[in-house]
Amino acid sequence: MLKALLAAASAALFVSVGAAAAEPAVVYRNATLIDGTGAAPRPGTSILVRGERIERIWKEGEAAFKLAPDTQVVDMTGKFALPGLTDSHEHLATPPNRRFAKAQMRRDLYSGITQVRDMADDMRNIADLSRATRIGELPGPDIYYAALMAGPSFFEDPRVQAASLGAKGGEVSWMQAIGPDTDMGLAVAQARGIGASAIKIYANLPGEQVARITAEAHRQGMPVWAHAAVFPATPGQVLAAGVDSVSHVCMLAYEASDQVPSQYHHRAAVQEERFGKGVNPKVAPLLEAMKANGVILDATVRIYAEMQGHPRSYCSLDLAARLTGQALKAGVTISAGTDGFSAPGAAFPALYEELELLVDRAGFTPMQAIVAATRNGALAVRKDPDFGTVEPGKLANLIFTTQDPSRDIRALRTLTLTVKRGKPFPRADFDPAADFPARNLEP
Repeated sequence: MLKALLAAASAALFVSVGAAAAEPAVVYRNATLIDGTGAAPRPGTSILVRGERIERIWKEGEAAFKLAPDTQVVDMTGKFALPGLTDSHEHLATPPNRRFAKAQMRRDLYSGITQVRDMADDMRNIADLSRATRIGELPGPDIYYAALMAGPSFFEDPRVQAASLGAKGGEVSWMQAIGPDTDMGLAVAQARGIGASAIKIYANLPGEQVARITAEAHRQGMPVWAHAAVFPATPGQVLAAGVDSVSHVCMLAYEASDQVPSQYHHRAAVQEERFGKGVNPKVAPLLEAMKANGVILDATVRIYAEMQGHPRSYCSLDLAARLTGQALKAGVTISAGTDGFSAPGAAFPALYEELELLVDRAGFTPMQAIVAATRNGALAVRKDPDFGTVEPGKLANLIFTTQDPSRDIRALRTLTLTVKRGKPFPRADFDPAADFPARNLEP
């Protein structure tokens, strides 16, 4: 019996090793590597990809090993290699529109975005899209998605009804109304059951409920992504609850307001007159706490540009950019999220606009903006990501450009190739105009 078991184990090991050896190997040779950590570019670098993973990285002329004869070598001389990008704030299904989402995801992928955080939508739709992109049925980024929790009064929002069609908003596992009597263990377990990557705390909850949700989510091993103000929970209370990331930089400004709005839909504008050139003394401790606790700031600067002149605008682009720059100087880890889409006719997605605003308006260097969309975007998803930097063992999510984005962030627009999980997606295979009718649909 023991001999039979050992023989079976040996056979299984042989099959496993044989399968690994059969995985295709590709070398992207002699590029200048910008690895996503903020380190200086490394010219003459080659990257060996086997299957979905990066196996080895070396400088030309220093390799002490031989490549297998069947290894494909792609000459990237003159090109710049970076990690695949992360948009840390998208909404692909509010309301669900599969044709629209597929077109947006295709534009994302062929523009170098290899993963996105979907920040609460109709999870029935998003879970299906996530599976399809993960296994290669559809071209698109990997999708990491959140289940939403908010106070009962929030669920009059028409977006909730659209994302819960066929059911009752607030009573579905992906959008739950939370009150003092909610069985929190069950609520988090239901979110986990639909495959959510995290809990998103949205609105209309006091600080003690934010803390209760966060504690239970962490107990069950789930990150918590929150609005920076949850109304009536203040930014200080949100951070004290121990959340992992906060979205929308201008919401931090409510800490300096005379009164924090009681509900999301009754927001007064922040009191901008209280923000001069220096850091507001009530906001400074928030930035210190975020740095100390590793809380990611998903700043979404571009949404404030998009909202200028809108009746629901509560903060100017100028203040959003200044607060983001202050957070950067304070040592806060900032990710690049968009919370929207670029114009239907635009060749590149909204993440490019966000990165350019970080450089042009918030005082980031191009390299700091790259880190926001690579390493920091990955950290916004989880604390131990296997993507976001170019390192052996991590997913082979890569992009290649013909110009140096560490000198000029607009050089990202010279992208020629995206590699996602080892599979190449040449930019030349993508026609932005072909998807225009779908992208022109209301999401």
